[in-house]
Amino acid sequence: MGNLPVAAVVCAFIGAVLFAVSAVAQQRAAADVPQGDALLANLIRSPRWVAGVIGDAGGFAFQVAALALGSVLVVQPILVTALVFALPLAAHYSGRRVTTVMWLQAAALSIALACFLVVGEPTEGVTEAPWHRWALPLGLAAGVIAVSIVVATTVRAPTLQALLLGTAAGLLFGVSAALTDNVTQLFTISIGTALTSWELYVLAACGLLGLYLQQRGYQVGPLSASLPAFTVAEPLGAAFLGMTVLDERLRSGPVGTAFVALSVVVMCVAAVRLSRAQAAPLADPLPETD
Repeated sequence: MGNLPVAAVVCAFIGAVLFAVSAVAQQRAAADVPQGDALLANLIRSPRWVAGVIGDAGGFAFQVAALALGSVLVVQPILVTALVFALPLAAHYSGRRVTTVMWLQAAALSIALACFLVVGEPTEGVTEAPWHRWALPLGLAAGVIAVSIVVATTVRAPTLQALLLGTAAGLLFGVSAALTDNVTQLFTISIGTALTSWELYVLAACGLLGLYLQQRGYQVGPLSASLPAFTVAEPLGAAFLGMTVLDERLRSGPVGTAFVALSVVVMCVAAVRLSRAQAAPLADPLPETD
């Protein structure tokens, strides 16, 4: 734990809180836009959505700071904790109770995250890599994103659509996260160097497309369907690129690596269970309050 960058962890947690609050605000705004209407044109006129975007910008600023202070493998899993903050908020606004089981699932997610960070002790890798090292991993990520989008446009189940769109958006933001530190370093060299790099434009394209798909997922289905998929897909996508391209590694031995792998599985399962609990029929509404 001594090698874990505390400042990066703190910045990542603050970013997670901001992302959580923003997600709730944006989903409530997007859900009010009727299907078939111009989504973004309606959203930019919504004060709630604009406030959510400002919160997202703050979250992204803390994410950039965290990535400058620590590795992708440290920062991105922490952002999964946005679920712990966002889903109870969503439950409050939808008139649901946050049950003991849901809090236990949130605790399991947090404990798994702590195990990942403490046992794995992820190392920092390189901030840049030649294009040929990016080609295959980016191609694989693009393939998964494309399949998710295509299936989302063909199925008619809103919850599944939201889940697939959230997955695609999360992977796109994961690509952006993996490129963020490199682009930041390029700007410290010179603006011209940054503006002539392919990384800047891939980061921007992934961010913009990811933002659109995220809002579309918020529009077509409940937050409980899109947010867990988004929140888990982003760190997994970023970690995949961090390990395959940026030479980030885990310090754990074979036994420790097994615990880390189990932690990732627990994080994914806890996120899905939180989603299913939120998507369950509303049977126990909150009492009216003055």
